[in-house]
Amino acid sequence: VQLQASGGGMVHPGGSLRLSCASSGIVFSINTMGWYRQAPGKQRELIAISTDGGVTNYTDSVKGRFTISRDNLKNIVYLQMNSLKPEDTAVYYCNVLTNYSGNYYYILNWSQGTQVTVSS
Repeated sequence: VQLQASGGGMVHPGGSLRLSCASSGIVFSINTMGWYRQAPGKQRELIAISTDGGVTNYTDSVKGRFTISRDNLKNIVYLQMNSLKPEDTAVYYCNVLTNYSGNYYYILNWSQGTQVTVSS
């Protein structure tokens, strides 16, 4: 089972991108999904969560600029990124999450992410 993230690219500061996450082996509608990113020299961080119950949550650095959503019919999870900043430059990944004691943890092995570069 693999997850495929796509939609990355290079944009100017203030620009927008929409990332997509698809899978042929996971039914997203019954799972909590998350978007992560890993910037050069930094640890991978969880930035957006969408629960199967429709709750979303974001890390502070992207709150108000990024939106996670899902199309359950197409089995795709999106990350709409607006007002992009150079510090958003990273490889972006998606994964299935599980909640244990109030914390979220990824379940699947990491698949290839999609590069987002924000530069003038």
